Amino acid sequence: MIEHIQGQTTHVRRGALRNAFRYGVDYVLIDDDAAADPFLLSRNRFNLWSLWDRHNGGPRNEGYGFDWFREELAERGFPLEGARLLLLTQPSFLWFHFNPVSFWIAMKQDSPCAFIAEVNNTFGHRHCYFCAHGDFRPIAASDTVTAAKIMHVSPFQKVAGEYRFNFALSEDAVRIRIFYGNGEDGVVATLSGARRPATSILLLWSALRRPFGAARVVALIHWQAVILWWKRAPFLKPPAPPVSLVSDSTSLQGRAE
Repeated sequence: MIEHIQGQTTHVRRGALRNAFRYGVDYVLIDDDAAADPFLLSRNRFNLWSLWDRHNGGPRNEGYGFDWFREELAERGFPLEGARLLLLTQPSFLWFHFNPVSFWIAMKQDSPCAFIAEVNNTFGHRHCYFCAHGDFRPIAASDTVTAAKIMHVSPFQKVAGEYRFNFALSEDAVRIRIFYGNGEDGVVATLSGARRPATSILLLWSALRRPFGAARVVALIHWQAVILWWKRAPFLKPPAPPVSLVSDSTSLQGRAE
């Protein structure tokens, strides 16, 4: 199975210095045994759009895909028998690849029971946040998963505070909300979009509507950095990346923020 998510992402910065933006994004949702069916999308082979195992699952640019996800699940005692493993990610466009966040998802009986938020920054670093109930029961859309922020992402935010994830994957849509809070300041980021079978027509339309793929994503990130700099947001030097690649969520509450 390969699905195309023509989605929307929003970022709203709260506190003394406010900023907000909304952009269209292209994600794909793929399971562990799917072949790349659309003519314009390939797995581990160059194409207009490509999915490379080395880009996801494991250290940055040294990933090994779904095998890594299985190892992380098994290490935590997740019942893999009968589970369906998915990856929600932005594919490479021609030679360009950058993905601020991908999501590894473990499904049981069509419900997400664990996920890993794989976060990348523009400084070449990666950290992954493993999120699940202690007994791996389904994660409801109303559940809030809390995880301590470990890695530097934005030069305008400290490595402090926590993330709060709300994660919903239904049969027809993806809806993800991430709140980052540190004292009085906070950022709300969302990703949402309908699930549709990936076809070459949709992929071509996305390439024409939102050209340059990952290069466009990097350009938009730097444009927002210029806006924050213009608004006199303090610029922080990136600290060393975290030693560990994966950290576990600190708590899971039964209500949305």
